[in-house]
Amino acid sequence: VWSCWFHGMISREEADQLLSQAEGSYLIRESQRQPGTYTLALRFGNQTRNFRLYHDGKHFVGEKRFESIHDLVTDGLITLYIETKAAEYIAKMTINPIYEHVGYTTLNQEPTLKKHLPHSQEEPDGPTPAKDDHNTEERLTSLVRRATLRESDLAPKYEKVHNFKVHTFRGPHWCEYCANFMWGLIAQGVKCADCGLNVHKQCSKVVPNDCQPDLRHVKKVYSCDLTTLVKAHNTKRPMVVDMCIQEIEARGLQSEGLYRISGFSELIEDVKLAFDRDGEKADISSNAYEDINIITGALKLYFRELPIPLITYDAYPRFIEAAKITDPEKRLEALHEALKLLPPAHCETLRYLMGHLKRVTQYEKENLMTSENLGIVFGPTLMRAPELDAMTALNDIRYQRLVVEGLITNEDVLF
Repeated sequence: VWSCWFHGMISREEADQLLSQAEGSYLIRESQRQPGTYTLALRFGNQTRNFRLYHDGKHFVGEKRFESIHDLVTDGLITLYIETKAAEYIAKMTINPIYEHVGYTTLNQEPTLKKHLPHSQEEPDGPTPAKDDHNTEERLTSLVRRATLRESDLAPKYEKVHNFKVHTFRGPHWCEYCANFMWGLIAQGVKCADCGLNVHKQCSKVVPNDCQPDLRHVKKVYSCDLTTLVKAHNTKRPMVVDMCIQEIEARGLQSEGLYRISGFSELIEDVKLAFDRDGEKADISSNAYEDINIITGALKLYFRELPIPLITYDAYPRFIEAAKITDPEKRLEALHEALKLLPPAHCETLRYLMGHLKRVTQYEKENLMTSENLGIVFGPTLMRAPELDAMTALNDIRYQRLVVEGLITNEDVLF
């Protein structure tokens, strides 16, 4: 793999002597102190720098992995050059970011940042095609229309952190936070998996929590973070929750064993696929699914598959503690305080669901579903113990039931 660059078990001094002739030259040597381990010796800035070299199918000295030693060295030299020659510049990059001047750059699907950056070779000269003008006008019209709506008509402005993942950019790329070049051969920066924002890794630490998920990136409904989903669709609550509850209340409130009786699992999976594929256009009417238990099953499955449960891991201990309080008034107060720990989108969805379940209990003579029965069904569905041992998680089940039961019974007071 290392061919002519591998020089065997030579000392640090010998490596330094071999590399002293040419800036940017490099070799690989086996450690004399720890045989079986390898060092990349690289000449830069008139000195030899030594890095422990690893291989797991790809070569790496830090977090970036490379197909070849040549690529690793090339990327390393670029990084060393930038960090040495532009250290002061890098330190100041995030002080006056362009992000604050142009706002959220991917809000309108196309980065406004392009206007502030040098034109690329590929960008055509002359007037912009009429189609682009039309799109711009459409976007502006949409923004003006949205701005004139009363605040109460708009979906709430839920705060959301960006979902940054290390990303390799093809061709030259500029950071959408500070507008500076992203250097390196691979993994030059990070990209938000939900909205597509591209920034330096160091800039990602100071970007505000204002992620506006884009439907081009958020391609599913189930197993998607709840706040991400509602922001992507610009709704108060996940559309799957609204649509299922509306369907259940239209034709299922008197159905015996509602939520307790399981629907046919293949058809529940079919509903899930319909939501993932068609979103709010999914057909869950009685024409498509006559058995209401398929719709209740699809709703429960949505909550079970949330990556962060409706009652979040962070809030979980406070809800369990509240359920253990015997005094009814103090328990109610503790539940009220625990609700404050939920993210706004989670709290709004929980409020809507508890209002629905309260209405289910109003038909308990027909459907035989009391708040206690619903607590048994929804406790483990809405709450998941955060990395507790099996015995503790088992003991928590009864308290999960009490939490949901308490939320249903006191829905009008708590929300």
